[in-house]
Amino acid sequence: MENSATLRTWLDDMNLSHPLVIAGPCSAETEEQVLKIAHELKGTDVNYYRAGIWKPRTRPGNFEGVGALGLKWLQKVKEETGLKTATEVANKAHVELALEHDVDLLWIGARSTVSPFIIQEIADALHGTDKIVLVKNPVNPDLSLWLGGIERLYSSDIKNLGVIHRGFSTYEKSKYRNNPEWQLAIELQNKFPDLPLILDPSHITGKRDMIFDVSQTALDLNYDGLMIETHTDPDNAWSDAAQQVTPDSLKQIMRDLKIRKETDQEADYNNKLTNCRAQIDVIDNALIEMLGKRMKVSDQIGELKKQRNVAVLQSKRWNEILGNMVLEGDQVGLSEEFILRIFKAIHQESINHQQKIVQQ
Repeated sequence: MENSATLRTWLDDMNLSHPLVIAGPCSAETEEQVLKIAHELKGTDVNYYRAGIWKPRTRPGNFEGVGALGLKWLQKVKEETGLKTATEVANKAHVELALEHDVDLLWIGARSTVSPFIIQEIADALHGTDKIVLVKNPVNPDLSLWLGGIERLYSSDIKNLGVIHRGFSTYEKSKYRNNPEWQLAIELQNKFPDLPLILDPSHITGKRDMIFDVSQTALDLNYDGLMIETHTDPDNAWSDAAQQVTPDSLKQIMRDLKIRKETDQEADYNNKLTNCRAQIDVIDNALIEMLGKRMKVSDQIGELKKQRNVAVLQSKRWNEILGNMVLEGDQVGLSEEFILRIFKAIHQESINHQQKIVQQ
């Protein structure tokens, strides 16, 4: 993507006064449902109306979408509301049908992004298209895999490209449905600043009450837009009910979000400062999460020491840790004094945890 500056052209041409907004139901369920939601989103900040026609599901038996019939409903959305349309494609047949029904924006889902074969098939089917194509991050936090999918599409003369950050799967329990792993998206943004970056807070959070906060973090990090699942009756949605918001809730979210896209010099300074602070917030949250995990391991060690009647403080082991961390810290520009202060505090907290267990 040597001339990646061309990738932003489609977004710049829209000349938006607010971030790009893609909204609509997770799944197209019925014609009535699709049109009702669309009419409620008409005249709002929504730029593209999304609806899942084909729903990739890991386990068989779950609702997998209404299929090509739903594309006709999207055509009616465009006719009746003027909203541009968007849907997910996962193979050549999907692409051909979506193009036949004049869908304006196509995105490739996380399950598809992990497969070079699927991406190449889609890229070949889309060769030379002027449609907007967005690539969701792969299921696992692998930046090279994400970039590989984008490069395959770019090599097929698809210039109107962008990416969607929808979070990453993890075996560990988290407050998120899919961990955001913000640093990976920030790295992508730093490498390719002209590649439009859209956040999917619905799939990251899995909970509608978290969507606003995650969306605000994205805007503070200079994301270009949001994809938010929206349903008139989310509790009874046929898929992903917990993460969908009502059209009224979406409108309120759009009103409440602080959008920092001013162009004067002072505003540019404030925007950059806000972006840096947002990155620090992301890293600080990750530090707290990692420290919490470290203390859980300390608790396990405390249980083992209690069973064997072993002293909590093991000076030899502690000195080994401290020596290693001083060397590691030096490699990344951290002073010995700083490392000693930080790890002494961490060590003391670990001792406190273990003492509570041993004394029980």
